[in-house]
Amino acid sequence: MNPCAICLGGMGAGGGQAIFTAECSHTFHFHCISASVEHGNLLCPLCNAQWRELPFVRPPASMPPTQPPPPPPSVDVVQPAHPRRVRTHSVDPVVFDDDEQVTPPDGRRQAGAASDEAVVVKTHIHYSAIARDSSDDNFAVLVHLKAPGITGSGTEAAGDAPAQRAPVDLVTVLDVSSSMHGSKLALLKQAMRFVIDILGPDDRLSVVSFSSRARRVTRLTRMSDAGKALCVRAVESLTARTGTNIAEGLRTAARVLDERRYRNGVSSVVLLSDGQDNYTPMRQAFGRGLPNYAALVPPSFARTGTGAGDRATPVHTFGFGNDHDAAAMHAVSEATGGTFSFIENEAVIQDAFAQCVGGLLSVVVQEARLAIQCLHPGVRIGSVKSGLYESRVDEDGRAASIVVGELYADEERRFLLFLVVPRAEATDGDVTALIRVNCLYRDAAAGADVNVTGEDTVVARPEHAVDAERSVEVERERVRVEATEDMAAARAAAERGGHQEAVEILENRRGAVAQSDAARGGDPMIVALEIELRDMRRRVSTRQNYARSGRASMLAGMSAHMQQRGSSSQLQLPSVIAFHDGAVTTTAATHQVLQQAATLPYATPAMLAMLLRSRRAREASAASGQRQPGAPEGAQGSEPTVPKELN
Repeated sequence: MNPCAICLGGMGAGGGQAIFTAECSHTFHFHCISASVEHGNLLCPLCNAQWRELPFVRPPASMPPTQPPPPPPSVDVVQPAHPRRVRTHSVDPVVFDDDEQVTPPDGRRQAGAASDEAVVVKTHIHYSAIARDSSDDNFAVLVHLKAPGITGSGTEAAGDAPAQRAPVDLVTVLDVSSSMHGSKLALLKQAMRFVIDILGPDDRLSVVSFSSRARRVTRLTRMSDAGKALCVRAVESLTARTGTNIAEGLRTAARVLDERRYRNGVSSVVLLSDGQDNYTPMRQAFGRGLPNYAALVPPSFARTGTGAGDRATPVHTFGFGNDHDAAAMHAVSEATGGTFSFIENEAVIQDAFAQCVGGLLSVVVQEARLAIQCLHPGVRIGSVKSGLYESRVDEDGRAASIVVGELYADEERRFLLFLVVPRAEATDGDVTALIRVNCLYRDAAAGADVNVTGEDTVVARPEHAVDAERSVEVERERVRVEATEDMAAARAAAERGGHQEAVEILENRRGAVAQSDAARGGDPMIVALEIELRDMRRRVSTRQNYARSGRASMLAGMSAHMQQRGSSSQLQLPSVIAFHDGAVTTTAATHQVLQQAATLPYATPAMLAMLLRSRRAREASAASGQRQPGAPEGAQGSEPTVPKELN
């Protein structure tokens, strides 16, 4: 039963008290809200919306007898608001500038003051040497970045203790269409209660719901005890309605962030939907009948590639079940720099949110850019393999740049460069200087600009190089990049109906991955990659399989690999994940872990720690044997069974 937001008392049927339902769909005891209005409070206590109609306020006893008597308290009556007191316009404020003030920077602990660590920049060359009289037009160099960690243990990053980090402004955009009715909505509410619980007092949350129209359920509110209680009540008030208007939900989220008066250092949006937008016209693109999903993305969310666009708010999308529009959700995430996750098993929605928010609560680097400069006058940069990260090579090939953006604590990025290396001259000495890599970024917590320069990358130039050592790091990245490219090729084949062609592409790549030195050496990432390719092959084998889960699975996998960021696709949290001496550990064989989480190698310690916290919370809930708050009566038996390995 939803409590009254004013007195927190229950509002069940047959309770003997009249109920007032406002235009914004929030409900209150009639006597509670009428007393509140009588004292001059003319906004919704939950979402701050101004009402066009107010609950009838009992007139004073001195009113002339000709005035009709007030209705009995058991009748739910509304009357128009006085025009001089409340403006008659839409339920939501004209401008969403009612966000709660953030904590002043000098009033909170800063990660920058607690650690002198910076981004680590390293390079690896494919071969340790090139013979002096030889040239190489495709010499691979790996640029490797690793973000600093957050001061404190992994459990602190997960929220068990206050973490010294940048606070977050988070907007959750939730599908409450009719298909979410029942156990789905109950699980969504459970997941949102977990998200509210793990946010810190300096973080702010706004909840937006959408069906045929979008509604800002709560303003951007600090997650103090009072703020958390308000947001929990708001989430519990959500009910399923008809229609799915994803674009309107995102536009409302954009307004919340664009029109706020105050700003935390990190901003992000989480979008969940189990259906397809049936309100937004998708203009046909290129005359080939392809939907233009850009119509779903508000202009302020889209990356522009300019300096201002680097701070665009990422939208992390979650496709729920087998009926959502995976292509649309993937397009939204790709356009904004977010991740797309496919939640096939609705039982793990809380874990999916946990992994995502665990990363958002550990952002340490913003606006990161790499600048690569050639050193030897004969060296040129031929190409850059950077996935979804924007890269550019100068016309003369002497310099290149990569826009990296945000990094979570301990997160890594790897980029392959292919260089043209000339024959060594007599004056070149024993080595050829190849490139110098510079990383410029903003410390998310301290707000300071940082500039890090890696060591110059050189290659030895002996007379003969038959015994040149090959880099395992470069080989590993080459295998990963080629597999990601074949995923895209297989997806394109499946989209045009070539399912057998897609199967062959994935099977050939799986075999190549299995035969690579990295796989034979037991590299966890490559072993997981082989497992993922095998699963994708099954999902694209027929038109039915591809439509049911193959498209979503492939797009989610491509999103993870092309951004090198852990997503929640096919999430199977191993019960063997635990903490030991403040670090995330596993106690099972590597292949057992990887069979349960193909994208686990991208997950950071903070993300894994939050997953562990989510699993513990669900275990505690299951052990209590109580129906989850917000679940509809009779929904206990309809909720999906949680797989054994998740409990």
